[in-house]
Amino acid sequence: MTAAARRIGSAARSGCGILLRLVLSVCLCVGMFSPASAEATKKVLHVLAWPGYADADVVRTFESRHNVRVEVTLVDSDEALWAQLHAKNAPRFDVLAANTAEIQRYTRANLLAPLDLQSLPNTARQLPRFQARAAIEGLVTDGKVYAIPFTYSSMGLIYDRKQVPVAPRSMRELWNPRYRGKVLDFNSAQHNFSFTALALGYRDPFNLNDEQMRAIAHKLVELRRNLLTYYTLPEEATAFFIQHKVALMFGNYGTQQVELLRRAGADVGYAIPDEGVLAWLDCWSMTRAAADPALALAWINYMLEPDVSRLLTQRQGLANTLSAPTASNDNARIVWIGPVENIQRREDLWARIASGDRSERF
Repeated sequence: MTAAARRIGSAARSGCGILLRLVLSVCLCVGMFSPASAEATKKVLHVLAWPGYADADVVRTFESRHNVRVEVTLVDSDEALWAQLHAKNAPRFDVLAANTAEIQRYTRANLLAPLDLQSLPNTARQLPRFQARAAIEGLVTDGKVYAIPFTYSSMGLIYDRKQVPVAPRSMRELWNPRYRGKVLDFNSAQHNFSFTALALGYRDPFNLNDEQMRAIAHKLVELRRNLLTYYTLPEEATAFFIQHKVALMFGNYGTQQVELLRRAGADVGYAIPDEGVLAWLDCWSMTRAAADPALALAWINYMLEPDVSRLLTQRQGLANTLSAPTASNDNARIVWIGPVENIQRREDLWARIASGDRSERF
């Protein structure tokens, strides 16, 4: 090979080397900006909510609109909600959905941040009674708004029309011996003590004295004779109700459970007891730990869009705060749940009741 040929070959190899390095550099750059890589760099909004509040398609629309990722953690009780906020390995939540009683608890514990209403223009779409936030206990503290109403329901009795042909008039029907092994109850300390207090005629179910607490504990132990089991999630209750031919159920999720049962083919009715019915109003709040307050506020505002609120009613059977419900219980005594006298005491007693402790030990 001549010297000239060697020089040409060397130049070619050098050119190929440069070209190869360019190709590799381009590939590396493409890899750095691949969809998977871009997904990993997106902002993440951590949402703590109840089943049905943040369905996958609703979440996807928000993600697409704001170019973010949303991670939803679902809870099945007020106790679980509180535990999630205090769990050591839990993510730092940005927004949460909770009832007004829990909102007051979280505000007192300095867990929530006040909301900038200017960033929530969709609140102007809400019914007047939900825009009157100062009139709703728990939403406003020291002149600052900490929660925005989202959905609500009474917590009445759900019954199988075949086994209970006449709508029950009282929560005391849960104790009727004819329904032995045919009753479902929600696994919650606070709500069980409160609805039993109403059933026993106590006027204030959220502030019970020692004598009343003991009487209720005995009554809840007695209720175990009729129980099939306790439930937590509405889907779980639906499965139990149909599979085991349940006659009566305390409807913690209210009309949401009625909707699920009817879609599953159950012939059920919904009754509001004469002694009054507990009711909850769930709201969206922003935590003090929110990494991006503007994004958290955008989520709350998005939840009040007509399409999102309409889906809540269509899919879950729950009332929304933008449109008046088709059915009304104007004559019923609605008792909006509030903070209780001693949460820890109720939970300690409930743990003993649910685990099978004997009545004489209370």
